Amino acid sequence: MSPRYLGGNMAGVRGHNRAAVLCCLQEQGALSRKGLSRALGLTPAAMTKITAELLEEGLLRESPAPALGVGRREVLLRLDPHGRCALGVMLGLGRAILSGVWLDGAVIFSETVPLPLRAPAEETVKTLSRRLLALAEENRLERSKTLGLGIAVRGTVAADGRGARSTFDALDEGDFPLCDRFEAYTGLPALLSNNVRALFAAELFLDRERRPDSQFFLRCGSGIGGAFALHGRIWEGEGRQCAEIGHIPVVRRGGKPCHCGKCGCLETVASPEAILTEALLRLSPEETPLLWQAARGKGKENLTLTDVLDAARGADAGAAALVDRGIEYLAGALKSVIYLFDPGKIVLYGKVFDHPYFLSRLRAEMDLGVDGSHRVPLQRSPFNGTLEPKAPGLLVAAAFLQNGGGPESAQKGL
Repeated sequence: MSPRYLGGNMAGVRGHNRAAVLCCLQEQGALSRKGLSRALGLTPAAMTKITAELLEEGLLRESPAPALGVGRREVLLRLDPHGRCALGVMLGLGRAILSGVWLDGAVIFSETVPLPLRAPAEETVKTLSRRLLALAEENRLERSKTLGLGIAVRGTVAADGRGARSTFDALDEGDFPLCDRFEAYTGLPALLSNNVRALFAAELFLDRERRPDSQFFLRCGSGIGGAFALHGRIWEGEGRQCAEIGHIPVVRRGGKPCHCGKCGCLETVASPEAILTEALLRLSPEETPLLWQAARGKGKENLTLTDVLDAARGADAGAAALVDRGIEYLAGALKSVIYLFDPGKIVLYGKVFDHPYFLSRLRAEMDLGVDGSHRVPLQRSPFNGTLEPKAPGLLVAAAFLQNGGGPESAQKGL
């Protein structure tokens, strides 16, 4: 059992202050030493010592402030984004994304690797590791400046945060020690997270807008996932399974099987994949006439969810009924989140939220059956569709900054 209270020592205070400086500059951009001292409540002497260390280590850089008149210009400090880098693996169903990022989240490289369903775990990790190291070498990333490897995986993460309990058919093994195996093949320290929580962590890292104390993140892709943040930190729960909204059972009897092993989960009726699958099953000139016309023009096998949503927007009653049914289930689950957690906003992530029909119908459905004090704003992510190559590496970058940017600080975890 961990102690409830921990004492401090000089090394701990030093690390805390270094972390405060690094995170402040990451969130706010360039500041002078005086500005940092005011923002963090540190003495000028302490600030001078800390920033001198960080400059020497190549984590900060100096530049003159814009001239505002006659006189000496202030010197601004900013995080050097190229001072360190991190590698990442986004491991999903049927594919993996290999990437490298700088400290500010800028993507150095990104490559999508197709995978079979239920890919052999050991061989897949070995192959991905080799390719990732080759990409790092091709992009001339210095090993000494590479902090580690972030892994974002579909499914559930073990309580110790080091392995995947289940990848929901992405890999052929459950309870697989992903961190241990990637570390063995790459020689880099690894951090692991559920993929949706990793995406949300990247959103929080990159978003400099003033945000509410609590947020709920909803991702709709092939499935449905959620994450909850309080005071800027993601709440994982006792077993690292907090906010698994996609696997709430919503169909009591006769529900379709879900990748998680249950039946009738929310994502089996409300995910983009589920809506498209049901539309293809019901495709006919009588029930879905506009979608039928689209299929005649491009072939049934080439229909996408966008075609279904376009048909629904175009007054195809059958297509609209299928979409609205999924939206009704999704909105019902989100209303439960609102009444349970009272978040300041709900962040929407996924291509489906770019379609005006889906987003407008979801907003309308969310307004039904709730009182005025529980109308939580729905906001499409400003980074929608761009976080997959950034999120795994940013797990490591964020840990590095939050732990003071010292030796092995990224390995301490988030």
